[in-house]
Amino acid sequence: MRYRPLGTSGIDSSIVGLGTAAIGGGDTFAGPDDRESVKAIHAALDCGVTLIDTAPSYGWGHSEEVVGKAIRGRRDRVVVATKCGVWWEDERGSYNGVKDGRENYVSLRPDTITIEVENSLRRLGVDHIDLLQCHKPAKPPEDTPIPETMGCLMDLKDQGKIRAIGVSNVSLDQLDAYREAGDLASDQFRYSMLLRDREADILPYCAEHNIATLTYWSLEQGLLTGKVGLDRVFREDDFRGTAGEWLPWFRLENRQRLLDMFAGWTDLTEKHGCTIAQLTVAWTAAQTGATHVLCGVRTVEQGIQNAGAGALELEADEIQRVRDDLVALGDPV
Repeated sequence: MRYRPLGTSGIDSSIVGLGTAAIGGGDTFAGPDDRESVKAIHAALDCGVTLIDTAPSYGWGHSEEVVGKAIRGRRDRVVVATKCGVWWEDERGSYNGVKDGRENYVSLRPDTITIEVENSLRRLGVDHIDLLQCHKPAKPPEDTPIPETMGCLMDLKDQGKIRAIGVSNVSLDQLDAYREAGDLASDQFRYSMLLRDREADILPYCAEHNIATLTYWSLEQGLLTGKVGLDRVFREDDFRGTAGEWLPWFRLENRQRLLDMFAGWTDLTEKHGCTIAQLTVAWTAAQTGATHVLCGVRTVEQGIQNAGAGALELEADEIQRVRDDLVALGDPV
């Protein structure tokens, strides 16, 4: 496993991190087995993973509780990252819709953030959070000014409740405003081989300003593992079953194009003794500005396989070859 700093926070963490949205359950990720989730986290930690990313809204606290169980007795080996800003206890903030049967709000007010942090500390069973991230940017009608939000986060840092501050899903202008307002360590956003638009703005900005990046969906919900074949049929309660409507790469004709591309990488996987998924994660982590890659985990095998990608280093010509193939692949049809 390789390790990189979380920006200027003074915290080093594994370049492969565990994403824990799925272990929270809910309508999107139905039926997680908590015992298996804990075993999967333990397997990843045993293989050198230190970064675990969670959020209160993942199962409305359930993901944090499972992570808390998993890190009990291992706290000194873990960089715990969670979030704030998705609020459901009352109507403070701006309406954000209904998720898993609950109305929720985007609230980056100091009063709700302070409550959220205390709740997260309790669910996680820790006395401090290593990285606290604003889950979403504020929006009208309650568009809390970024300096006000950042002031609260800096106070929490001074109190020792959190060690570092991050943001998630922000625009370039919002990212710059957060950086100007306080000590910003990281930015989390969607980035993958198939969705590379952040290479035009966020990634170079973070590289220039020494901001760590935590990329999610870098395996595109399994598509970039090479295991989603043409015969794959998803359960009715699996959101990927209708994903072709909004994730066109799930359509059969596009799956075939991906499988053909993967077949052309056989010499790379054989040379490095890796899977397509591990090659994908290693390539993602090798891009300018990309420092940490979050991979979802639900099973022991996934925990071990994801961790294995953290030791894989591609050569410059291999990185360029993969990029050339992606450019030739083009857009989904």
